[in-house]
Amino acid sequence: MKQFFSFLIILSTFYVQSQHSIFNGKDLEGWTINGTEKWYVSDGLLICESGPDAEYGYLTTDAFYDDFLLELEFKQEADGNSGVFFRSTVDGTIVNGWQVEVAPPGSDTGGIYESYGRGWLIKPDPKKDMYLKMGEWNTMKILCIGDRVQTFLNGHEMVDITDEKIGDGEGGIALQIHSGGGIKVLWKNLKITEL
Repeated sequence: MKQFFSFLIILSTFYVQSQHSIFNGKDLEGWTINGTEKWYVSDGLLICESGPDAEYGYLTTDAFYDDFLLELEFKQEADGNSGVFFRSTVDGTIVNGWQVEVAPPGSDTGGIYESYGRGWLIKPDPKKDMYLKMGEWNTMKILCIGDRVQTFLNGHEMVDITDEKIGDGEGGIALQIHSGGGIKVLWKNLKITEL
């Protein structure tokens, strides 16, 4: 694991020239809103917030990404139940793909969940929950190469999985608002390096 994390650092440095932002800090250009929940930009931050319907909502990239290193920061205000989907497509509010969980303490942030399919594929060791800083800015990295996915939270590896179905997946990046209401999550510095 430590060797692969070192590889991640080298990879991140090597591909820094091809890294680009997928959020411009001004508006939702390059993204599509799915559902009736709230997605907006304020003071350079991308914000998702439950709307009156309190249903699932997704903000999806118009572009698809295959192999990549995604880096972003998130801050959970109120209930932070959200997630980052990859190689995913959305039809209305039905999503096909895989989610890296972003949730309140004790709810497996950094784990990988397959929606409308097999459910949880892998959860982090519960001891790793200590790396989540509720109400503060957190850094997440998602490294997806072929059928292998690793997630990192604030510099700590959360999960490492190899899955054939993920390897066959195609789609974009999507941010989620979970159903139930009362959710607010702030996002910034969303950068991707295509590998």
